[in-house]
Amino acid sequence: MKLYGLQKLTLLDFPDRMACTVFTGGCNLRCPFCHNSVLVFPADAPTIDEEEFFAFLKKRAGILDGVAVTGGEPLLTEDIFPFLRRIREMGFAVKLDTNGSFPHRLRRIVEEGLADYVAMDVKNCPDKYALTCGLPAFDLSKVQQSMDLLMSGTLPYEFRTTVVREFHTREDMEAIGRWIAGAKNYYLQNFVDSGACIRDGLSAVDPQELRLFESLVRKYVQNAQIRGL
Repeated sequence: MKLYGLQKLTLLDFPDRMACTVFTGGCNLRCPFCHNSVLVFPADAPTIDEEEFFAFLKKRAGILDGVAVTGGEPLLTEDIFPFLRRIREMGFAVKLDTNGSFPHRLRRIVEEGLADYVAMDVKNCPDKYALTCGLPAFDLSKVQQSMDLLMSGTLPYEFRTTVVREFHTREDMEAIGRWIAGAKNYYLQNFVDSGACIRDGLSAVDPQELRLFESLVRKYVQNAQIRGL
């Protein structure tokens, strides 16, 4: 598994866990607001040796209890399965971030018990999905399959949307709410310009608007919350 970064401690990325965050490279999407563009196009990005990462985990046994695996898109390759399996065999819980594009791999991870928590991005309402992903077209059926898998199962999960002024309106947020009605957890995250986004000139919504977005979704998802405000 090619690894492109390691945050040695996070109290935020993995709910109720003291964890580290490891970053995979490559992504099938081109979301203009992505703050990790170097991980979307990782050809020249420095890597971390996989054995170095597992040596770090071994030293942190008894201190850390979880690993958040993010990207890029971690489900882009079959390498994810032995990677997660090895983390689990060392006694760490796994939180997996995904954009939902690979439901067959997500299903296998769920069925094999390779994750304890899944955070899946919901980029926008269906009508604006391809636009928000930065693609001319997008097969939404795969995202739908991933949604259905999580919503019909018992594995803890969340859906989340990074809210960008240029891409999300009140009507869009209401449509997202209708789409994921009955979901267990949904989080709105305001856009933050990291300086390394795929596209320049994007902006966050103001806090009052974000709270309105939250109230629109909460009509359909009881536990809809703003994260990081």
